[in-house]
Amino acid sequence: MASPSTARLLRIDLSSRRAESEPVPASWSRRFVGGKGLAARYLYDELDAGIDPLGPENALLFMPGPLTGTVPGESRYAVVTKSPLTGTFLDSYSGGSFPDHLAAALGNHVGVLFTGASADPVSVRIEDGDATVEPTDELWGSTVEETCDAFERPTACIGPAGEREVRYATVASDGGDHHAGRGGAGAVMGSKGMKAVVAVGEPGRGEAESNYGSTDIGRWQTSSETLETVDFANEVGVLPTRGWQEGSFEGADDIGIESARERAVARENPDDEVAGGFRVESSEGETVPRGATAISLGSGLGIDDFDAVAVLGAACDDLGLDLISAGNAVAWTIRAATEGVLSRDIEFGDDEAARDLLEEVAYRSSELGDVLADGVDAAAARYGGETLVPTVKAMDLPTYDPRGAPAMALAYATSDRGACHRRARPVLEEVFAAGSWTDERRAEAVIEEQDLRSLLWSLVVDDFAGEALWNEAGAEWLHESGIGLSADELRRVGERVWTLTRLFNVREGFDREDDALPAMLAEPLRGGPNDGAQLDPEEFERLLSVYYEKRGWDETGRPTRSLLSRLGLDSVVDDETPVGKE
Repeated sequence: MASPSTARLLRIDLSSRRAESEPVPASWSRRFVGGKGLAARYLYDELDAGIDPLGPENALLFMPGPLTGTVPGESRYAVVTKSPLTGTFLDSYSGGSFPDHLAAALGNHVGVLFTGASADPVSVRIEDGDATVEPTDELWGSTVEETCDAFERPTACIGPAGEREVRYATVASDGGDHHAGRGGAGAVMGSKGMKAVVAVGEPGRGEAESNYGSTDIGRWQTSSETLETVDFANEVGVLPTRGWQEGSFEGADDIGIESARERAVARENPDDEVAGGFRVESSEGETVPRGATAISLGSGLGIDDFDAVAVLGAACDDLGLDLISAGNAVAWTIRAATEGVLSRDIEFGDDEAARDLLEEVAYRSSELGDVLADGVDAAAARYGGETLVPTVKAMDLPTYDPRGAPAMALAYATSDRGACHRRARPVLEEVFAAGSWTDERRAEAVIEEQDLRSLLWSLVVDDFAGEALWNEAGAEWLHESGIGLSADELRRVGERVWTLTRLFNVREGFDREDDALPAMLAEPLRGGPNDGAQLDPEEFERLLSVYYEKRGWDETGRPTRSLLSRLGLDSVVDDETPVGKE
Protein backbone atom coordinates (compact mmCIF):
# COMPACT_ATOMS: atom_id res chain seq x y z
CA MET A 1 0.00 0.00 0.00
CA ALA A 2 1.38 3.38 -1.01
CA SER A 3 2.20 6.01 1.61
CA PRO A 4 -0.07 9.08 1.83
CA SER A 5 2.50 11.16 -0.07
CA THR A 6 2.73 8.75 -3.05
CA ALA A 7 -0.79 7.28 -3.21
CA ARG A 8 -2.60 7.46 -6.53
CA LEU A 9 -6.12 6.75 -7.80
CA LEU A 10 -6.96 4.99 -11.05
CA ARG A 11 -9.77 6.85 -12.85
CA ILE A 12 -11.66 5.05 -15.64
CA ASP A 13 -14.08 6.90 -17.92
CA LEU A 14 -16.39 4.22 -19.28
CA SER A 15 -17.84 6.61 -21.87
CA SER A 16 -14.48 7.11 -23.58
CA ARG A 17 -12.98 3.82 -22.31
CA ARG A 18 -9.87 5.61 -21.11
CA ALA A 19 -7.93 5.10 -17.87
CA GLU A 20 -5.78 7.69 -16.13
CA SER A 21 -3.66 7.68 -12.99
CA GLU A 22 -3.84 10.68 -10.68
CA PRO A 23 -2.28 11.55 -7.32
CA VAL A 24 -4.45 11.45 -4.21
CA PRO A 25 -4.20 14.73 -2.27
CA ALA A 26 -1.91 13.95 0.67
CA SER A 27 -4.22 15.77 3.07
CA TRP A 28 -7.10 13.50 2.01
CA SER A 29 -5.04 10.38 2.72
CA ARG A 30 -4.07 11.65 6.17
CA ARG A 31 -7.55 12.76 7.16
CA PHE A 32 -9.58 9.92 5.66
CA VAL A 33 -7.00 7.07 5.49
CA GLY A 34 -8.58 4.95 2.72
CA GLY A 35 -11.57 2.72 1.99
CA LYS A 36 -14.85 4.27 3.08
CA GLY A 37 -13.31 7.53 4.26
CA LEU A 38 -11.28 8.33 1.18
CA ALA A 39 -14.06 7.17 -1.14
CA ALA A 40 -16.54 9.39 0.73
CA ARG A 41 -14.23 12.38 0.19
CA TYR A 42 -14.06 11.63 -3.53
CA LEU A 43 -17.81 11.04 -3.85
CA TYR A 44 -18.61 14.30 -2.08
CA ASP A 45 -16.23 16.13 -4.41
CA GLU A 46 -17.29 14.38 -7.64
CA LEU A 47 -21.09 14.52 -7.44
CA ASP A 48 -23.52 17.39 -7.64
CA ALA A 49 -26.53 17.22 -5.34
CA GLY A 50 -29.57 15.53 -6.84
CA ILE A 51 -27.90 13.52 -9.59
CA ASP A 52 -29.62 10.35 -10.77
CA PRO A 53 -27.86 7.37 -9.13
CA LEU A 54 -28.49 5.36 -12.30
CA GLY A 55 -27.27 8.11 -14.61
CA PRO A 56 -23.78 8.40 -16.12
CA GLU A 57 -22.99 11.29 -13.77
CA ASN A 58 -22.87 8.97 -10.76
CA ALA A 59 -19.46 7.67 -9.69
CA LEU A 60 -18.58 4.15 -8.56
CA LEU A 61 -15.47 3.36 -6.55
CA PHE A 62 -13.76 0.03 -5.84
CA MET A 63 -11.52 0.53 -2.80
CA PRO A 64 -9.29 -2.01 -1.13
CA GLY A 65 -7.85 -0.61 2.09
CA PRO A 66 -4.54 -0.09 3.87
CA LEU A 67 -4.93 -3.46 5.59
CA THR A 68 -6.24 -5.46 2.61
CA GLY A 69 -3.93 -8.44 2.25
CA THR A 70 -2.49 -7.92 5.73
CA VAL A 71 -5.19 -8.92 8.20
CA PRO A 72 -5.48 -12.73 8.24
CA GLY A 73 -8.79 -14.03 6.91
CA GLU A 74 -10.05 -10.50 6.28
CA SER A 75 -9.47 -9.80 2.59
CA ARG A 76 -12.06 -7.13 1.84
CA TYR A 77 -12.81 -4.19 -0.43
CA ALA A 78 -15.39 -1.40 -0.44
CA VAL A 79 -17.79 -0.51 -3.25
CA VAL A 80 -18.89 3.12 -2.84
CA THR A 81 -21.47 5.13 -4.79
CA LYS A 82 -24.75 7.02 -4.45
CA SER A 83 -27.43 4.43 -3.74
CA PRO A 84 -30.23 3.94 -6.29
CA LEU A 85 -32.39 2.42 -3.53
CA THR A 86 -32.09 5.15 -0.89
CA GLY A 87 -30.53 8.16 -2.62
CA THR A 88 -27.97 8.30 0.21
CA PHE A 89 -24.26 7.71 0.42
CA LEU A 90 -23.60 4.00 -0.05
CA ASP A 91 -20.67 1.84 0.95
CA SER A 92 -20.94 -1.91 0.66
CA TYR A 93 -18.27 -4.54 1.34
CA SER A 94 -17.21 -7.94 0.11
CA GLY A 95 -14.56 -10.50 1.00
CA GLY A 96 -13.12 -13.60 -0.63
CA SER A 97 -10.20 -13.76 -3.05
CA PHE A 98 -11.02 -10.77 -5.24
CA PRO A 99 -9.96 -7.95 -2.84
CA ASP A 100 -6.38 -9.18 -2.37
CA HIS A 101 -5.95 -9.64 -6.11
CA LEU A 102 -7.47 -6.22 -6.79
CA ALA A 103 -5.04 -4.56 -4.36
CA ALA A 104 -2.13 -6.31 -6.08
CA ALA A 105 -3.37 -5.43 -9.57
CA LEU A 106 -3.71 -1.74 -8.66
CA GLY A 107 -0.05 -1.36 -7.76
CA ASN A 108 0.44 1.94 -5.95
CA HIS A 109 -3.19 2.97 -6.54
CA VAL A 110 -5.48 3.01 -3.50
CA GLY A 111 -8.54 2.29 -5.58
CA VAL A 112 -10.34 2.78 -8.86
CA LEU A 113 -13.04 5.34 -9.69
CA PHE A 114 -15.45 4.63 -12.55
CA THR A 115 -17.27 7.50 -14.24
CA GLY A 116 -19.54 7.81 -17.27
CA ALA A 117 -21.28 4.86 -18.93
CA SER A 118 -20.58 2.56 -21.83
CA ALA A 119 -23.15 2.30 -24.60
CA ASP A 120 -22.40 -1.42 -24.93
CA PRO A 121 -21.54 -4.09 -22.34
CA VAL A 122 -17.91 -4.05 -21.22
CA SER A 123 -15.56 -5.64 -18.73
CA VAL A 124 -12.60 -3.88 -17.15
CA ARG A 125 -9.26 -5.65 -16.75
CA ILE A 126 -6.93 -4.18 -14.11
CA GLU A 127 -3.28 -5.20 -14.24
CA ASP A 128 0.06 -3.62 -13.26
CA GLY A 129 -1.61 -0.42 -12.11
CA ASP A 130 -3.40 0.14 -15.42
CA ALA A 131 -6.76 -0.81 -16.91
CA THR A 132 -8.23 -1.82 -20.24
CA VAL A 133 -11.92 -1.66 -21.11
CA GLU A 134 -13.00 -4.56 -23.32
CA PRO A 135 -16.29 -5.45 -25.09
CA THR A 136 -18.27 -8.14 -23.26
CA ASP A 137 -21.49 -8.40 -25.26
CA GLU A 138 -21.49 -12.20 -25.14
CA LEU A 139 -21.70 -12.25 -21.33
CA TRP A 140 -24.62 -9.84 -20.99
CA GLY A 141 -27.48 -11.95 -19.69
CA SER A 142 -25.22 -14.43 -17.88
CA THR A 143 -25.65 -15.33 -14.24
CA VAL A 144 -23.00 -14.55 -11.65
CA GLU A 145 -21.51 -18.04 -11.72
CA GLU A 146 -21.43 -18.12 -15.52
CA THR A 147 -19.72 -14.75 -15.64
CA CYS A 148 -17.05 -15.60 -13.07
CA ASP A 149 -16.38 -18.89 -14.86
CA ALA A 150 -15.76 -17.02 -18.12
CA PHE A 151 -12.65 -15.34 -16.70
CA GLU A 152 -9.52 -17.10 -15.51
CA ARG A 153 -8.76 -14.44 -12.90
CA PRO A 154 -10.62 -13.27 -9.76
CA THR A 155 -13.65 -11.32 -10.93
CA ALA A 156 -16.29 -9.00 -9.52
CA CYS A 157 -19.44 -8.89 -11.62
CA ILE A 158 -23.17 -8.36 -11.79
CA GLY A 159 -25.88 -10.88 -12.56
CA PRO A 160 -29.24 -10.43 -14.31
CA ALA A 161 -30.50 -8.21 -11.45
CA GLY A 162 -27.68 -5.71 -11.94
CA GLU A 163 -28.21 -5.64 -15.70
CA ARG A 164 -31.86 -4.76 -15.15
CA GLU A 165 -30.96 -2.15 -12.53
CA VAL A 166 -32.79 -3.80 -9.66
CA ARG A 167 -32.23 -1.22 -6.95
CA TYR A 168 -30.77 -3.76 -4.53
CA ALA A 169 -28.60 -5.65 -7.01
CA THR A 170 -25.19 -6.73 -5.75
CA VAL A 171 -21.62 -6.77 -6.98
CA ALA A 172 -20.63 -10.44 -6.72
CA SER A 173 -17.29 -12.26 -6.71
CA ASP A 174 -15.91 -15.79 -6.21
CA GLY A 175 -18.70 -17.28 -8.28
CA GLY A 176 -21.33 -15.68 -6.04
CA ASP A 177 -19.92 -16.72 -2.66
CA HIS A 178 -19.25 -13.08 -1.79
CA HIS A 179 -21.24 -9.92 -2.44
CA ALA A 180 -21.10 -6.19 -1.93
CA GLY A 181 -24.73 -6.44 -1.09
CA ARG A 182 -26.94 -3.74 0.31
CA GLY A 183 -28.12 -0.57 -1.43
CA GLY A 184 -27.82 -1.42 -5.11
CA ALA A 185 -24.19 -0.92 -6.16
CA GLY A 186 -24.79 -3.68 -8.71
CA ALA A 187 -27.53 -1.58 -10.31
CA VAL A 188 -25.10 1.34 -10.66
CA MET A 189 -22.59 -1.02 -12.28
CA GLY A 190 -25.30 -2.21 -14.65
CA SER A 191 -26.32 1.34 -15.51
CA LYS A 192 -22.73 1.95 -16.59
CA GLY A 193 -22.79 -1.07 -18.90
CA MET A 194 -20.06 -2.74 -16.85
CA LYS A 195 -20.54 -6.51 -16.52
CA ALA A 196 -17.30 -7.39 -14.75
CA VAL A 197 -14.02 -6.17 -13.26
CA VAL A 198 -11.13 -8.62 -13.56
CA ALA A 199 -8.14 -8.31 -11.23
CA VAL A 200 -4.83 -9.60 -12.58
CA GLY A 201 -2.37 -9.47 -9.70
CA GLU A 202 -0.69 -11.85 -7.30
CA PRO A 203 -1.17 -10.80 -3.68
CA GLY A 204 1.50 -11.21 -1.06
CA ARG A 205 0.92 -11.48 2.66
CA GLY A 206 2.37 -9.00 5.12
CA GLU A 207 5.35 -9.87 7.26
CA ALA A 208 3.71 -9.25 10.63
CA GLU A 209 2.91 -12.28 12.71
CA SER A 210 -0.65 -12.49 13.98
CA ASN A 211 -2.52 -14.02 16.87
CA TYR A 212 -5.90 -13.04 15.46
CA GLY A 213 -7.11 -16.63 15.42
CA SER A 214 -6.56 -16.88 19.17
CA THR A 215 -8.56 -13.74 20.03
CA ASP A 216 -12.15 -14.12 21.24
CA ILE A 217 -13.55 -12.81 17.98
CA GLY A 218 -11.20 -14.99 15.92
CA ARG A 219 -12.27 -18.09 17.83
CA TRP A 220 -15.93 -17.10 17.41
CA GLN A 221 -15.53 -16.73 13.65
CA THR A 222 -13.79 -20.07 13.41
CA SER A 223 -16.47 -21.78 15.48
CA SER A 224 -19.67 -20.19 14.27
CA GLU A 225 -19.28 -17.42 11.72
CA THR A 226 -22.44 -15.27 11.40
CA LEU A 227 -24.90 -18.19 11.46
CA GLU A 228 -24.84 -18.02 15.25
CA THR A 229 -26.79 -14.76 14.84
CA VAL A 230 -29.91 -16.87 14.28
CA ASP A 231 -29.58 -18.66 17.60
CA PHE A 232 -28.74 -15.48 19.52
CA ALA A 233 -31.57 -13.41 18.04
CA ASN A 234 -34.08 -16.18 18.64
CA GLU A 235 -32.99 -16.67 22.24
CA VAL A 236 -33.38 -13.01 23.17
CA GLY A 237 -36.56 -12.49 21.13
CA VAL A 238 -35.37 -10.17 18.34
CA LEU A 239 -35.37 -12.64 15.43
CA PRO A 240 -37.47 -11.21 12.54
CA THR A 241 -40.09 -13.83 11.82
CA ARG A 242 -42.88 -14.02 9.23
CA GLY A 243 -42.54 -10.53 7.89
CA TRP A 244 -41.54 -8.82 11.17
CA GLN A 245 -44.68 -9.93 12.98
CA GLU A 246 -42.96 -12.14 15.56
CA GLY A 247 -39.67 -12.06 17.47
CA SER A 248 -38.88 -15.77 17.68
CA PHE A 249 -39.13 -18.71 15.32
CA GLU A 250 -40.02 -22.25 16.31
CA GLY A 251 -37.85 -23.58 13.47
CA ALA A 252 -34.73 -21.58 14.40
CA ASP A 253 -32.74 -24.67 15.40
CA ASP A 254 -33.35 -26.21 11.98
CA ILE A 255 -31.74 -23.29 10.12
CA GLY A 256 -29.12 -22.19 12.68
CA ILE A 257 -25.51 -22.95 13.44
CA GLU A 258 -25.84 -26.58 14.54
CA SER A 259 -27.70 -27.48 11.36
CA ALA A 260 -24.96 -25.82 9.31
CA ARG A 261 -22.25 -27.75 11.15
CA GLU A 262 -24.06 -31.01 10.55
CA ARG A 263 -24.40 -30.36 6.84
CA ALA A 264 -21.02 -28.72 6.20
CA VAL A 265 -18.78 -30.50 3.70
CA ALA A 266 -15.97 -27.94 4.03
CA ARG A 267 -15.09 -24.41 5.15
CA GLU A 268 -14.21 -21.45 2.98
CA ASN A 269 -10.46 -20.76 2.98
CA PRO A 270 -9.74 -23.69 5.33
CA ASP A 271 -6.00 -22.97 5.33
CA ASP A 272 -6.39 -19.38 6.55
CA GLU A 273 -5.81 -18.49 10.20
CA VAL A 274 -9.55 -17.91 10.51
CA ALA A 275 -11.64 -20.14 8.26
CA GLY A 276 -14.54 -18.67 6.31
CA GLY A 277 -18.18 -19.71 6.14
CA PHE A 278 -19.60 -23.22 6.16
CA ARG A 279 -19.80 -24.74 2.70
CA VAL A 280 -22.86 -26.98 2.62
CA GLU A 281 -24.31 -29.31 0.02
CA SER A 282 -27.82 -28.40 -1.07
CA SER A 283 -30.14 -30.00 -3.61
CA GLU A 284 -28.74 -27.58 -6.21
CA GLY A 285 -25.05 -27.86 -5.37
CA GLU A 286 -22.69 -26.34 -2.81
CA THR A 287 -23.48 -23.01 -1.22
CA VAL A 288 -22.30 -20.89 1.72
CA PRO A 289 -25.32 -19.76 3.79
CA ARG A 290 -24.73 -17.00 6.33
CA GLY A 291 -26.72 -15.48 9.17
CA ALA A 292 -28.55 -13.05 6.92
CA THR A 293 -29.55 -15.92 4.61
CA ALA A 294 -31.13 -17.91 7.42
CA ILE A 295 -32.95 -14.86 8.77
CA SER A 296 -34.20 -13.08 5.65
CA LEU A 297 -34.99 -16.23 3.67
CA GLY A 298 -35.66 -18.54 6.62
CA SER A 299 -37.36 -17.16 9.72
CA GLY A 300 -38.43 -14.04 7.84
CA LEU A 301 -40.39 -16.20 5.39
CA GLY A 302 -41.43 -18.85 7.91
CA ILE A 303 -39.26 -21.50 6.22
CA ASP A 304 -37.59 -24.02 8.55
CA ASP A 305 -36.12 -26.34 5.92
CA PHE A 306 -32.34 -25.79 5.84
CA ASP A 307 -32.00 -27.05 2.28
CA ALA A 308 -34.82 -24.82 1.02
CA VAL A 309 -33.26 -21.76 2.67
CA ALA A 310 -29.84 -22.62 1.19
CA VAL A 311 -31.37 -22.98 -2.27
CA LEU A 312 -33.10 -19.59 -2.01
CA GLY A 313 -29.83 -18.03 -0.88
CA ALA A 314 -27.97 -19.62 -3.78
CA ALA A 315 -30.60 -18.28 -6.18
CA CYS A 316 -30.11 -14.74 -4.88
CA ASP A 317 -26.34 -15.17 -5.15
CA ASP A 318 -26.48 -16.31 -8.77
CA LEU A 319 -29.00 -13.66 -9.80
CA GLY A 320 -27.02 -10.93 -8.04
CA LEU A 321 -29.74 -9.95 -5.55
CA ASP A 322 -29.17 -8.61 -2.05
CA LEU A 323 -30.78 -11.45 -0.16
CA ILE A 324 -31.85 -9.21 2.75
CA SER A 325 -33.89 -6.88 0.55
CA ALA A 326 -35.01 -9.79 -1.63
CA GLY A 327 -36.29 -11.68 1.40
CA ASN A 328 -38.10 -8.61 2.67
CA ALA A 329 -39.67 -8.09 -0.77
CA VAL A 330 -41.08 -11.62 -0.61
CA ALA A 331 -42.20 -11.13 3.00
CA TRP A 332 -43.96 -7.88 2.05
CA THR A 333 -45.74 -9.68 -0.79
CA ILE A 334 -46.94 -12.47 1.49
CA ARG A 335 -48.29 -10.02 4.03
CA ALA A 336 -49.85 -7.87 1.30
CA ALA A 337 -51.55 -10.93 -0.19
CA THR A 338 -52.77 -12.07 3.24
CA GLU A 339 -54.25 -8.67 4.03
CA GLY A 340 -55.87 -8.21 0.63
CA VAL A 341 -53.58 -5.43 -0.57
CA LEU A 342 -52.87 -7.42 -3.74
CA SER A 343 -53.76 -10.76 -5.27
CA ARG A 344 -50.97 -13.35 -5.23
CA ASP A 345 -50.97 -17.07 -4.42
CA ILE A 346 -48.14 -17.09 -1.87
CA GLU A 347 -47.86 -17.73 1.87
CA PHE A 348 -45.28 -18.07 4.60
CA GLY A 349 -43.41 -21.38 4.41
CA ASP A 350 -43.84 -21.72 0.63
CA ASP A 351 -40.25 -21.81 -0.66
CA GLU A 352 -41.24 -22.65 -4.25
CA ALA A 353 -43.48 -19.58 -4.52
CA ALA A 354 -40.70 -17.49 -2.98
CA ARG A 355 -38.22 -18.78 -5.56
CA ASP A 356 -40.59 -17.90 -8.43
CA LEU A 357 -41.00 -14.37 -7.11
CA LEU A 358 -37.23 -13.88 -6.74
CA GLU A 359 -36.83 -14.74 -10.43
CA GLU A 360 -39.55 -12.25 -11.37
CA VAL A 361 -37.80 -9.52 -9.39
CA ALA A 362 -34.34 -10.20 -10.82
CA TYR A 363 -35.59 -10.23 -14.41
CA ARG A 364 -38.40 -7.68 -13.89
CA SER A 365 -40.49 -10.24 -15.75
CA SER A 366 -43.89 -9.41 -14.22
CA GLU A 367 -45.66 -6.28 -13.10
CA LEU A 368 -45.23 -7.17 -9.43
CA GLY A 369 -41.61 -8.23 -9.92
CA ASP A 370 -40.85 -4.99 -11.73
CA VAL A 371 -42.31 -2.89 -8.91
CA LEU A 372 -40.62 -4.92 -6.16
CA ALA A 373 -37.31 -4.50 -7.99
CA ASP A 374 -37.47 -0.84 -6.92
CA GLY A 375 -37.88 -1.80 -3.26
CA VAL A 376 -40.69 -2.43 -0.78
CA ASP A 377 -41.35 1.30 -0.39
CA ALA A 378 -41.99 1.51 -4.13
CA ALA A 379 -44.34 -1.48 -3.90
CA ALA A 380 -46.20 0.09 -0.98
CA ALA A 381 -46.54 3.36 -2.89
CA ARG A 382 -48.01 1.45 -5.83
CA TYR A 383 -50.32 -0.99 -4.06
CA GLY A 384 -50.64 0.16 -0.45
CA GLY A 385 -49.39 -1.71 2.62
CA GLU A 386 -46.99 0.94 3.90
CA THR A 387 -46.66 -0.64 7.34
CA LEU A 388 -46.09 -4.26 6.34
CA VAL A 389 -42.27 -4.27 6.36
CA PRO A 390 -40.20 -1.64 8.23
CA THR A 391 -37.80 0.57 6.26
CA VAL A 392 -35.51 3.52 6.94
CA LYS A 393 -34.69 5.79 3.99
CA ALA A 394 -36.29 3.13 1.74
CA MET A 395 -33.92 0.39 2.94
CA ASP A 396 -35.67 -2.47 4.71
CA LEU A 397 -34.49 -3.54 8.15
CA PRO A 398 -32.10 -6.52 8.29
CA THR A 399 -31.43 -8.99 11.12
CA TYR A 400 -32.61 -7.71 14.53
CA ASP A 401 -36.10 -6.54 15.51
CA PRO A 402 -35.48 -3.36 17.53
CA ARG A 403 -38.70 -3.58 19.53
CA GLY A 404 -36.68 -5.57 22.04
CA ALA A 405 -33.81 -3.03 22.01
CA PRO A 406 -34.57 0.70 21.46
CA ALA A 407 -30.88 1.53 20.88
CA MET A 408 -31.03 -0.72 17.82
CA ALA A 409 -33.92 1.36 16.50
CA LEU A 410 -31.72 4.45 16.89
CA ALA A 411 -28.89 2.70 15.04
CA TYR A 412 -31.20 1.83 12.15
CA ALA A 413 -32.73 5.30 11.99
CA THR A 414 -29.43 7.19 11.94
CA SER A 415 -27.45 4.84 9.69
CA ASP A 416 -25.88 6.71 6.80
CA ARG A 417 -26.97 4.23 4.11
CA GLY A 418 -30.45 3.36 5.40
CA ALA A 419 -31.39 0.64 7.88
CA CYS A 420 -28.20 -1.30 8.60
CA HIS A 421 -27.08 -3.60 11.42
CA ARG A 422 -23.40 -3.33 10.46
CA ARG A 423 -23.09 0.37 11.39
CA ALA A 424 -23.85 -0.34 15.06
CA ARG A 425 -25.16 -3.36 16.96
CA PRO A 426 -25.96 -2.10 20.48
CA VAL A 427 -28.54 -4.87 20.68
CA LEU A 428 -25.74 -7.26 21.64
CA GLU A 429 -25.39 -5.41 24.97
CA GLU A 430 -28.77 -3.79 25.47
CA VAL A 431 -30.78 -7.02 25.56
CA PHE A 432 -28.81 -8.08 28.64
CA ALA A 433 -29.06 -4.71 30.38
CA ALA A 434 -32.48 -5.59 31.85
CA GLY A 435 -33.97 -2.18 31.07
CA SER A 436 -31.23 -0.26 32.88
CA TRP A 437 -30.01 1.70 29.84
CA THR A 438 -30.86 5.41 29.76
CA ASP A 439 -31.31 7.41 26.58
CA GLU A 440 -27.86 8.89 27.15
CA ARG A 441 -26.31 5.41 27.32
CA ARG A 442 -28.16 4.31 24.19
CA ALA A 443 -27.02 7.35 22.22
CA GLU A 444 -23.43 6.97 23.41
CA ALA A 445 -23.37 3.27 22.51
CA VAL A 446 -24.64 3.94 18.98
CA ILE A 447 -22.23 6.84 18.41
CA GLU A 448 -19.23 4.88 19.68
CA GLU A 449 -19.95 1.96 17.37
CA GLN A 450 -20.74 4.12 14.34
CA ASP A 451 -17.46 6.00 14.69
CA LEU A 452 -15.46 2.82 15.29
CA ARG A 453 -16.93 1.09 12.26
CA SER A 454 -16.36 4.15 10.08
CA LEU A 455 -12.70 3.84 11.02
CA LEU A 456 -12.63 0.09 10.43
CA TRP A 457 -14.28 0.45 7.03
CA SER A 458 -11.75 3.16 6.15
CA LEU A 459 -9.04 0.61 6.94
CA VAL A 460 -11.32 -1.87 5.11
CA VAL A 461 -11.32 -4.37 7.94
CA ASP A 462 -14.46 -6.32 8.77
CA ASP A 463 -15.98 -4.99 11.98
CA PHE A 464 -15.82 -8.52 13.39
CA ALA A 465 -12.02 -8.19 13.29
CA GLY A 466 -12.10 -4.77 14.92
CA GLU A 467 -11.24 -6.00 18.40
CA ALA A 468 -7.92 -7.35 17.15
CA LEU A 469 -6.85 -3.88 15.98
CA TRP A 470 -6.37 -2.82 19.57
CA ASN A 471 -4.07 -5.64 20.63
CA GLU A 472 -0.42 -6.25 19.73
CA ALA A 473 -1.32 -7.91 16.44
CA GLY A 474 -3.32 -4.87 15.39
CA ALA A 475 -0.43 -2.55 16.20
CA GLU A 476 1.82 -4.61 13.95
CA TRP A 477 -0.69 -4.54 11.10
CA LEU A 478 -1.02 -0.77 11.29
CA HIS A 479 2.73 -0.27 11.53
CA GLU A 480 3.36 -2.55 8.55
CA SER A 481 0.86 -0.57 6.46
CA GLY A 482 2.52 2.77 7.23
CA ILE A 483 -0.35 4.14 9.31
CA GLY A 484 1.32 6.10 12.08
CA LEU A 485 -1.76 7.48 13.79
CA SER A 486 -2.31 7.52 17.53
CA ALA A 487 -5.40 5.98 19.11
CA ASP A 488 -6.96 9.46 19.52
CA GLU A 489 -6.23 10.30 15.89
CA LEU A 490 -7.75 7.04 14.73
CA ARG A 491 -10.93 7.73 16.73
CA ARG A 492 -11.09 11.19 15.18
CA VAL A 493 -10.86 9.63 11.70
CA GLY A 494 -13.95 7.55 12.48
CA GLU A 495 -15.94 10.56 13.66
CA ARG A 496 -14.74 12.63 10.70
CA VAL A 497 -15.80 10.02 8.17
CA TRP A 498 -19.22 9.55 9.79
CA THR A 499 -19.75 13.30 9.76
CA LEU A 500 -18.72 13.54 6.10
CA THR A 501 -21.24 10.92 5.00
CA ARG A 502 -23.88 12.82 6.99
CA LEU A 503 -22.91 15.99 5.11
CA PHE A 504 -23.37 14.09 1.84
CA ASN A 505 -26.86 13.02 2.85
CA VAL A 506 -27.78 16.48 4.17
CA ARG A 507 -26.76 17.94 0.81
CA GLU A 508 -29.10 15.41 -0.82
CA GLY A 509 -31.98 16.77 1.27
CA PHE A 510 -32.08 14.28 4.15
CA ASP A 511 -32.93 15.57 7.63
CA ARG A 512 -34.63 14.56 10.85
CA GLU A 513 -37.79 13.38 9.11
CA ASP A 514 -35.72 10.75 7.34
CA ASP A 515 -34.25 9.47 10.62
CA ALA A 516 -37.72 8.29 11.48
CA LEU A 517 -38.97 5.29 13.40
CA PRO A 518 -40.74 2.90 10.99
CA ALA A 519 -44.44 3.03 11.79
CA MET A 520 -44.91 -0.71 12.20
CA LEU A 521 -42.42 -0.78 15.10
CA ALA A 522 -45.06 0.98 17.17
CA GLU A 523 -47.16 -2.18 16.80
CA PRO A 524 -46.76 -4.96 19.40
CA LEU A 525 -44.37 -7.81 18.69
CA ARG A 526 -45.90 -11.27 18.95
CA GLY A 527 -44.41 -14.26 20.75
CA GLY A 528 -41.10 -14.99 22.41
CA PRO A 529 -39.35 -13.17 25.28
CA ASN A 530 -40.46 -9.76 23.94
CA ASP A 531 -44.11 -10.58 23.41
CA GLY A 532 -46.08 -7.33 23.30
CA ALA A 533 -42.98 -5.12 23.01
CA GLN A 534 -43.37 -1.97 20.93
CA LEU A 535 -41.63 1.37 20.52
CA ASP A 536 -43.21 4.66 21.55
CA PRO A 537 -42.75 7.28 18.78
CA GLU A 538 -42.57 10.16 21.28
CA GLU A 539 -39.94 8.39 23.37
CA PHE A 540 -37.98 7.67 20.22
CA GLU A 541 -38.04 11.35 19.24
CA ARG A 542 -36.55 12.24 22.63
CA LEU A 543 -33.85 9.61 22.13
CA LEU A 544 -33.10 11.02 18.69
CA SER A 545 -32.67 14.51 20.16
CA VAL A 546 -30.19 13.15 22.72
CA TYR A 547 -28.26 11.51 19.89
CA TYR A 548 -28.15 14.73 17.85
CA GLU A 549 -26.94 16.74 20.82
CA LYS A 550 -24.14 14.29 21.58
CA ARG A 551 -23.19 14.22 17.91
CA GLY A 552 -22.89 18.00 17.71
CA TRP A 553 -25.77 18.21 15.21
CA ASP A 554 -28.69 20.62 15.45
CA GLU A 555 -32.29 19.57 16.00
CA THR A 556 -32.81 19.02 12.26
CA GLY A 557 -29.90 16.60 12.10
CA ARG A 558 -27.34 18.91 10.46
CA PRO A 559 -23.71 18.97 11.69
CA THR A 560 -22.87 22.36 13.19
CA ARG A 561 -20.07 24.69 12.11
CA SER A 562 -18.20 24.20 15.38
CA LEU A 563 -18.19 20.42 14.88
CA LEU A 564 -16.90 20.80 11.33
CA SER A 565 -14.15 23.08 12.61
CA ARG A 566 -13.09 20.60 15.29
CA LEU A 567 -12.90 17.78 12.73
CA GLY A 568 -11.16 19.86 10.07
CA LEU A 569 -14.09 19.64 7.67
CA ASP A 570 -14.63 23.39 7.15
CA SER A 571 -13.07 23.35 3.70
CA VAL A 572 -15.15 20.37 2.60
CA VAL A 573 -18.53 22.04 2.94
CA ASP A 574 -19.75 23.66 -0.25
CA ASP A 575 -22.49 26.22 -0.83
CA GLU A 576 -25.03 23.46 -1.51
CA THR A 577 -24.68 21.89 1.94
CA PRO A 578 -26.78 23.41 4.73
CA VAL A 579 -24.87 23.66 8.01
CA GLY A 580 -26.59 23.17 11.36
CA LYS A 581 -27.45 26.02 13.70
CA GLU A 582 -25.39 26.27 16.88
